[in-house]
Amino acid sequence: MARGAVGFGLIIGSIAAVPAVGPVALLAAPLALIAFRGCPTCWAVGLAQTISRGRLERRCADGVCTLARPRAEAGKGAAGS
Repeated sequence: MARGAVGFGLIIGSIAAVPAVGPVALLAAPLALIAFRGCPTCWAVGLAQTISRGRLERRCADGVCTLARPRAEAGKGAAGS
């Protein structure tokens, strides 16, 4: 969560500072990628999954991540054991 706060803070701060500092403020935005440590889209999907607390699951295939409801079969197998 801290990495997300820093990453989004850098993005929002760099955009907000443009009127005061000029376009040079946008140089801080790429630092957000370092804070995210990877693909911002996949990070956002993971954050949404964390917030959903298991009501959604992330599925990634061929570099594309999506959110979906958990498969019913996975829950039944664990409960029947």
